[in-house]
Amino acid sequence: MHEDLLGEPDLIFTDEMPFETVDIVFLCMGHGKSVEFLQKNNLPDSLKVIDLSHDFRLKRNGNEFVYGLPELNREAIKSAKYIANPGCFATGIQLALLPLAANNLLVDEIHVQAITGSTGAGQKPTETSHFSWRNSNVSAYKIFEHQHEGEILQSLKQLQPSFDKDFNFVPIRGNHTRGIFVSAYTNFSGSLADANNLFKSYYKMHPFVFVTKN
Repeated sequence: MHEDLLGEPDLIFTDEMPFETVDIVFLCMGHGKSVEFLQKNNLPDSLKVIDLSHDFRLKRNGNEFVYGLPELNREAIKSAKYIANPGCFATGIQLALLPLAANNLLVDEIHVQAITGSTGAGQKPTETSHFSWRNSNVSAYKIFEHQHEGEILQSLKQLQPSFDKDFNFVPIRGNHTRGIFVSAYTNFSGSLADANNLFKSYYKMHPFVFVTKN
């Protein structure tokens, strides 16, 4: 698959599935494939599963997966057997909004514009993921109907169940490879210093997030 890495990593590639000999399985397949995989394979109770698809991010139909955003569910993740890895856009957007939701401060509609690199386009090649199409080209897509909206709203309502305002999200395809830049805004009655203190307080125990003034 990646011939340039031959001889570099200590990875062992196999088409066998000896689940009893491993501790954790990462499912890195296209959306819908993880559900099929778990239905077809009998996994031992000792095995932990981390799924990177969209299949188990939403709580429905007896879903046992814990939503794997540590800044939201860190304690539940520690003991979870099944973890649903959050979406890329969803992660950036939630980190911008969770401190407000945790303090019941989401009182108005939310507007988000976010731009992503081509590696966020998923595993399946498409016309718009080719370098020749992405290079020197920026475009909006799935405006107000992106698949990550569901998990974002689910998380916000987990912290602030009363939130019922509109969530307006404009995703942008960028002409770069990696990274996401999120601009999220909503009405906030406090000062800039209040907001800074709010975010620092929420993330003080979360080592993956850094709060800066600018």
